[in-house]
Amino acid sequence: MKLSVYLLGASMILVFFGTLDQVHYGIHETQRLYFRSLVAFWNYPEQWLWGDYLKYIVLPIPGGYLIGPLLLANLLCAHFKYFRYKWRTVGIALIHGGIILLLVGQFITDLYQTDNSMWIDEGATTNYMESFREDELVIIDKSNPETDSVVSIPTRKLKEGAEIQHFSLPFKIRVIDYFKNSTITRSNVSRMPNPLIANQGIGVRMGLSAIEKRPTYKIDERNISAALVELLGPEGSMGTWLVSNVFTYDRFPPQSFEYEGKTYEVAMRFKRTYLPFTMTLVDFSHDRYVGTDIPMNFSSDVIVTDSDTGEQREVLIYMNHPLRYGGYTFFQASFAKGDTASMFQVVKNPGRLIPYISCIAVSIGLLYQFMWSLVKFTLKRRAAA
Repeated sequence: MKLSVYLLGASMILVFFGTLDQVHYGIHETQRLYFRSLVAFWNYPEQWLWGDYLKYIVLPIPGGYLIGPLLLANLLCAHFKYFRYKWRTVGIALIHGGIILLLVGQFITDLYQTDNSMWIDEGATTNYMESFREDELVIIDKSNPETDSVVSIPTRKLKEGAEIQHFSLPFKIRVIDYFKNSTITRSNVSRMPNPLIANQGIGVRMGLSAIEKRPTYKIDERNISAALVELLGPEGSMGTWLVSNVFTYDRFPPQSFEYEGKTYEVAMRFKRTYLPFTMTLVDFSHDRYVGTDIPMNFSSDVIVTDSDTGEQREVLIYMNHPLRYGGYTFFQASFAKGDTASMFQVVKNPGRLIPYISCIAVSIGLLYQFMWSLVKFTLKRRAAA
């Protein structure tokens, strides 16, 4: 019991300091620093009272990955040590089981839940979604007119000086530098520290370069990642290329080149995840209250086509009424291009049902215990009368 009190107190402290730092790091980075770690470290904010003198104070706090397993282990040990099966204790077993399921479900969600976006124009069809926060460096073989062959390199491998070789590519990729967040500019950067300047592709044609800046963690902002990569063939360097996740196809021309009779493209883009089915946006509707510009409802009429099963069905997705298909949940999230493009938030959570099951188990357990006590109390009063 003492350990339970200590751990619950530590979780309150964790939530308190995590909430304070959410202002600076945003919700996703705060979750990583505080709730997805064994130990979190809180620094006294420099902008607080006497911050110039106290900013060096660092407070270690037990993280979520330490408190959660300890709570689970403590509950299991206490249950098997003290619990004795009797009809009057069945409710307690259900309550404990529900709490254990809740802890396990949160851990599964933390490890395996994915959150992506999917943009579709009216009349267009797509089979992939894009990450909100992760990027990838891609080399695309465009030599086949029917299909593209894509080599995807996660940004965690883009370290300064790293050389990457993939078996399907006849050349290597050398990372000269990588910026998690940057400013893309056409101005003279000769006096700026460590600018990314290319000698091939968009960087040369449009006079673009990248300057490093501090990463942002705000919910309504996204980091502009950029990298300077050099392509190396057996005969030597093929040039350096500036790539960034803002060089999208609707705003910039593709950075293509020829090598050994094949056409390739090099790009940095939002990390894509491909689906085993396609979605076609038939129509997007943006309903407003009569006589005003106040939004009343957003809805998307889509057709889901699964070539593996041969299934094809038309579905209406609108606010608070998502589509669940193939283990994914599609929420109506946003729109653009004069109400002709729709954006879905796509969530995959293998542990989605566990919290519901755990809450039902706890509720049944509490109801059972209260009813058992009520019945016993009533029988005793009748016997005494």
